[in-house]
Amino acid sequence: MPTKSEMIGAALARAVKATTGITSAKLGAAPFRTNLGDVPTLDAGPDGGMQVRFLLDQVSTGTDQLLAWTLLKPGARYARHRHHNCDEFMIVLKGYGHIDCETGEAPAGEGDVLYWPRGAWHGFNNSSNADVVLIWGWVGAGSVEASGTEMATAPP
Repeated sequence: MPTKSEMIGAALARAVKATTGITSAKLGAAPFRTNLGDVPTLDAGPDGGMQVRFLLDQVSTGTDQLLAWTLLKPGARYARHRHHNCDEFMIVLKGYGHIDCETGEAPAGEGDVLYWPRGAWHGFNNSSNADVVLIWGWVGAGSVEASGTEMATAPP
């Protein structure tokens, strides 16, 4: 029986292949390995409410893909935004909250796998009293600068 980590890895590989038809072998990328504990944590929200670790990106792998780990403290929000140059996927590893997308808010919790094509508005709100842990990534951009991120200026 596969471990939870193996199932998540297989799901990520299927998502990348299904959305782009690209595998790392086609890109000619070199193998890369890191450990969550070796990657610096960036405070990306007010009062440390959102912490991000960029696990794989253009600098570390030389590809146009990005994989990140995010912790949202209770009440923290991954603000509504969209990417003009990449698709985004997300897996809720721990906790629950609400996704903010073009059709409104919807609950999302542990084990949910989410996908937004480029140009689709989205965000995540930790509406719970516990930490939320997310794994998310981009296909088509290996850096924040390359993603074409646009932040929403007003609520939907």
